[in-house]
Amino acid sequence: MIEVSNLDLSFGEGAGAQQVLCDISFAVGKNEVFGLVGESGCGKSTVLRCIAGLYDHWTGAISVDGRPIGKRLDKAHFRQIQMVFQDPYGSLHPKHTINATLSAPLKIHKVGDIDRRIAGILDQVGLPLSCRFRYPHQLSGGQRQRVAIARALILNPKLLLLDEPTSALDVSVQAEILNLLAEIRRERELSYVMVSHDLAVITHLCDRLAVMRQGRIEEVLDRDTMLTGQMKVEYTRTLYDASRRYDRAMAQALAGS
Repeated sequence: MIEVSNLDLSFGEGAGAQQVLCDISFAVGKNEVFGLVGESGCGKSTVLRCIAGLYDHWTGAISVDGRPIGKRLDKAHFRQIQMVFQDPYGSLHPKHTINATLSAPLKIHKVGDIDRRIAGILDQVGLPLSCRFRYPHQLSGGQRQRVAIARALILNPKLLLLDEPTSALDVSVQAEILNLLAEIRRERELSYVMVSHDLAVITHLCDRLAVMRQGRIEEVLDRDTMLTGQMKVEYTRTLYDASRRYDRAMAQALAGS
């Protein structure tokens, strides 16, 4: 479905340039969920932004369905790939109704039958039709994230990029959103690339995951290997142990690494 090869990205120029991604490579198959996990600032969300087209000064290669992604993206790219951001309140325009938010991509891509499509997508993400003409501040955090997911799905993409889609939500709501994403994936046969710092979230949804540190991939694991603690890299083991219990010495080791 998607292949990323030797992806590099730097910010700044000349002697002041800072490399934030170094030689990132991975592939995601059809109907597979691939996770990127690591501490804050390791570059995992930056990878998603390169794939989505929010950054265009990267080097390397990215392809979707065997077609290379260039630096200048056409509308077809955005029908194939959509992104769900971490903060649902920040990603929805506060002065636009849910109807306006969901109508906009359909109008941009000249897709008809707007009323039926909006009603259908609201139903699929578990929102009542009465939400259609509300504003984001009139919805709960979980409902806003459902709207963000609906917006990402309404063009029928093949790939969703999920940037910590549950971290801004209450724990009980997190489980609901993860279960919704799992159900949508099965129904639509989608592929996901999901970013999180939470191994519990990643192992709940992902088939495979890459552990990132300081802009590099340290290790790629499948879910069973992670759950049984059979990782090879010490940093991955430290993250795994930290997700199971809190230990002051371990926290200090991670902070200093």
